[in-house]
Amino acid sequence: MEKKGKEVVLVGVQKKFETDETSEEYLSELEFLATTDGFITKKWFIQKLNVPDIKYYIGKGKLDEIQVYLKENDIEHIIFDDDLSPSQLRNLEKELKCTIYDRSLLILEIFHNRAKTSQAKTQVELARYQYLLPRLTRMWTHLERQRGGTGTRGGAGEKEIETDRRNIRNQISVLQKRLEKIEKQSATQRKGRGNIVRVSIVGYTNAGKSTLMRLLSKSDVLAEDKLFATVDSTVRKVVFNQIPFLLSDTVGFIRKLPHHLIESFKSTLDEIREADILLHVIDVSHPFYENHKEVVEQTLNEIKVVDKSILQIYNKVDLPGEEEQQALVKKKGKDKVYISTTKKINIERLRELIFKEVKKKHITIYPNYLKKEVY
Repeated sequence: MEKKGKEVVLVGVQKKFETDETSEEYLSELEFLATTDGFITKKWFIQKLNVPDIKYYIGKGKLDEIQVYLKENDIEHIIFDDDLSPSQLRNLEKELKCTIYDRSLLILEIFHNRAKTSQAKTQVELARYQYLLPRLTRMWTHLERQRGGTGTRGGAGEKEIETDRRNIRNQISVLQKRLEKIEKQSATQRKGRGNIVRVSIVGYTNAGKSTLMRLLSKSDVLAEDKLFATVDSTVRKVVFNQIPFLLSDTVGFIRKLPHHLIESFKSTLDEIREADILLHVIDVSHPFYENHKEVVEQTLNEIKVVDKSILQIYNKVDLPGEEEQQALVKKKGKDKVYISTTKKINIERLRELIFKEVKKKHITIYPNYLKKEVY
C-alpha cells in the first residue's frame, strides 16, 4: 500500500517510573520510525497511566480527544508505541474507524520495504504473517489486501476472515519450510569460514554501523540516516597486516524489537552468535545512548550471545560540543574507543584495537603465524 506523505498521529502511554523526558524520547523514536516508513507526523498524544488500559490501551477520555482530532484534521492513520492485543485492536478500530498500526507492525513494514535478499524477504514475510494471524479483523483483512497480502477472494464477514486465516496458516507453513532450507544453506556457508576470524558489527539502529562497515572494508555498503537502513546481513573480507578476517554488518537493534522478527531472523543473527569478535557501535551523541547500549546488551543476552570479545565503539564524537568532543577523543580503554566515522576521528586507534583482537584469535587458528607490527 502506498503511504508516502500520509498524515498520522502517534500515541504513547507514560508508564509508572517513566519521566516526561523518557516518554518524549520514546515518541521521538516512534516518529523517526514513522518517517522512515513514509508517514508525516501531525501530533503526539501521551497519557500518563501506571499500565496501559486493558480495553483501549489509553483511557476513554484520551480516546475521545484523539477521535475528535482525527475527524477535525481528516487523518486516517494512527500509530501506537506499544503492541496492541487483538481485543485492544478490535476495540480501537470500532471506535476510531481508521487504519491502526502498533509499534511491531510499523517495524515489520519497514523491514518488509527494506529487505533485499531472498533470505531477508522470507524472514520478514514469515514474521508479518505470524504477527497478523491472531489480529485479523475485517479492517485488517482489507488493509492486508491493499499491501498485497493474502490474495484471497470470496465471501464477506466472518467467512472471509476464516478463509484469510486458513490461507495465512498455509503461507506460514510454506515460508517456514523455505526458511529452514535457506538456514541450512547459510549454516553450511558459515562452517566453510571456520579457518578465518569472524568479526560482527552490532549496535542500536542508526548508530553508524554501516558507515563503519564501509570505512573498514572500503566497500560500497548502503549507509543512510534512517532507522534500519540495513536489514540484510552483509559480509566483507578485510585484511589488516596480512591477516584476513570476515566483517559482517547485521540488522540494528531497537527497544521492543518484535519477538516474531527475532525468531524469523535467527539465521541472520547467527552471524553474531558465531562471530569471534563483536564491534558494538554506540551513538555517543544521542542523549539516551546509555539506554541504547543497554538495549543492545539485553538483546545479545536474549539471543544467547555470550563469552565474546566485545569492543565498544563510541561513534559520532564530532557531534557534541567542542569541549565534550576533545574530552571524548582523549578517553581510552582496552576495550573501548571514541571515534567519528564521518570525520575519520580516531580511526587509526580503532584499527589498532581491532587488529589486536583479530591477531589473538588468528594465532589460535594458525599458531605458526609470523607476528608483524605494521598493518
